Amino acid sequence: MGTYEGKKNSVKGVLFDVIRYNLPSMKFQIITIFPEMFEPVFGTGMLRKAKEQGLAQFNVINLRDFGIGPRQSVDDIPYGGGDGMVLRPEPLFAAVGHAKQNDTDAEVLLMTPRGDTFVQATAQELAATNKGKIFICGRYEGYDERITSLVDRQLSVGDYVLTGGEIPAMLITDAITRLIPGVLGGETSAELESFSDGKTKEHAHYTRPETFEGMSVPPVLLSGNHAEIAKWREQNNL
Repeated sequence: MGTYEGKKNSVKGVLFDVIRYNLPSMKFQIITIFPEMFEPVFGTGMLRKAKEQGLAQFNVINLRDFGIGPRQSVDDIPYGGGDGMVLRPEPLFAAVGHAKQNDTDAEVLLMTPRGDTFVQATAQELAATNKGKIFICGRYEGYDERITSLVDRQLSVGDYVLTGGEIPAMLITDAITRLIPGVLGGETSAELESFSDGKTKEHAHYTRPETFEGMSVPPVLLSGNHAEIAKWREQNNL
């Protein structure tokens, strides 16, 4: 459990009183053969803030710790031939089992281009469950299909192929974490953003100086008329 002292926060129109209130800390566990990739990500910005405030926990599990033999092998050639190597089921099953010991109710998410496309609505859904997340990051040619028997959801971040599932896991972790009550800080920060309703892109933003290289801030934003400002923002959403 984590304690956060701050404002009320709002996600999807529901106020969460996080002032002096014990909130459950969401656990994120990442299974990867490149654990060093995650240290700077989890130690920076909003993810670091969420960790320090006890709103999120991040644990990176090295798949090679569950590898086979003295070389801690985690992959092998594919049955049926073909290029590349495939992640073996034994290390993956063992790593997921280890993660489940840390968080028995956690959802297991497999990063794969074959999965459902991850969008903001997916982030909102995953954040709302408050269940921990176990990410499996594929590598090489892929993974032994039998691992999917342990998986709750298969997710893709787009119609393209990356060298591994680490970057998608970072992206999804970031998108979920920022929706945890207390992380962003503003009461309406999450609900007024792009895609918060599944389709709308947020209006443009301006700050000082009022005029820069001949380009000026729209006068309505300087008027102090909150009703007109809200109207302008609504009209300028895409």
